Amino acid sequence: MKTIALFGGSFDPPHIAHELIVKEALKINDVEKVVIMPTFLNPFKTTSFAPALLRLKWLKSIFHSYKNVEISNFEIEKEEKIPTIITVEHLLNEYSKIYLIIGADNLKNLDKWYRYEDLKKLVTFVIASRNNIDVAKSFIQLDIPEEISSTKLRNTMDGLKLSQECSLEILQFYKEKNE
Repeated sequence: MKTIALFGGSFDPPHIAHELIVKEALKINDVEKVVIMPTFLNPFKTTSFAPALLRLKWLKSIFHSYKNVEISNFEIEKEEKIPTIITVEHLLNEYSKIYLIIGADNLKNLDKWYRYEDLKKLVTFVIASRNNIDVAKSFIQLDIPEEISSTKLRNTMDGLKLSQECSLEILQFYKEKNE
């Protein structure tokens, strides 16, 4: 296997839009596998709500039956913030081409990412639609019909927006966290 789509994020919590992104990424012509990479801690944040190992467990549960999907613990094992370029360089030891999936909301600050100039030489960006943000035609785009953010979901705890695989566990965790 030589070509993957890398989908990183906090997944705090993982939700049905994440599943839709993975399904759409698997439709990209030469993508042989999607590697889901939960962060230990997002480089642009100071905290996470759910512990990294719990988010990893949820993702493994949600995607266990998906073919050609791997959940990687590379960043979590480091137990620190890991810039995307470091993860990409690590994965290039095993794969020859990487599509990097990001949400359209990340485009406005993409040039602030650590070693962005190096990163853009190593990956092909794939942009998941979000909040009706216009995306340049030069990018590969994934049309995701669900408008969900993990931040809003933590506040509303709408179980219908969570994967049925572990929705009760996720709801229980955030309910206890918010008490």
